[in-house]
Amino acid sequence: MGKITIKDIIEKKQKKKITMLTCYDYSFARILDEAGVDIILIGDSLANVVLGLEETRRVALGEMLNHTKAVALGVRRSLVVADMPYVAYQRNTKRCVVQARKFIKAGAEAVKIEWFKDCPYVVEKLIKDKIPVMGHIGLTPQTVHLLGGYKIQGRNQEEALVLLKQAKILQKLGVFSLVLECIPWQVSKLITKSLKIPTIGIGAGKYCNGQVLVLYDLLGLYKKKKPKFVRVYKDISFQINTAVSEYISDVKRGRFPAEAESFSLKNQHLRLKKQK
Repeated sequence: MGKITIKDIIEKKQKKKITMLTCYDYSFARILDEAGVDIILIGDSLANVVLGLEETRRVALGEMLNHTKAVALGVRRSLVVADMPYVAYQRNTKRCVVQARKFIKAGAEAVKIEWFKDCPYVVEKLIKDKIPVMGHIGLTPQTVHLLGGYKIQGRNQEEALVLLKQAKILQKLGVFSLVLECIPWQVSKLITKSLKIPTIGIGAGKYCNGQVLVLYDLLGLYKKKKPKFVRVYKDISFQINTAVSEYISDVKRGRFPAEAESFSLKNQHLRLKKQK
């Protein structure tokens, strides 16, 4: 299969469901790419599941760039999208283009921007500079402190209309897709039907044009919390624990390394000169 482009993602609005997963390193990137995931997102969830931070807004620009480089090196087919961290565009909106270019240089083919009060300004600047943008509305983790915590968004008519308005603003500005996070499925269905661009849901029901999950949630690797919308497809944390335990046991009992994992001299007889 050929390289997936932004045009391909837009066309999937009318054809097939879009699959997206987060990724943070080269090895997992190769696996996801070979498995056929449409979009690989270097998510700022890196802050939580890899770095152990409490909030996504705490992840540094340099950390996101380094992981973007690693992921991009492992991808041949999937579309690579990088989360723009809070410090890259919300702290100083005037530097958004400069910071976004760094992600493109690192190997990202697009950036994702969460909705905040100056979101339209940032998106307009990026698209004017020909940097593809994926939007994100609903629960926006970078500004969750302004939303009253991790809560479902759009639960009444007034909030739902606000989300619909945000979605249409971003579409008009030129985003190629839109992430809908923690939104009632009825609202997500309405937004999806109202847009010409595809929607990608996370905790937003089945009527979106695609779905995204944090890879470490899908694999059961992140145990600190499990949101309602997460499905653990294979909990490999137990398998990893078992493998490491076996390794520890083999080392302590002298069973690793075995002859097959050791190097040997061509001449079995080693003659050492006596030291004077």
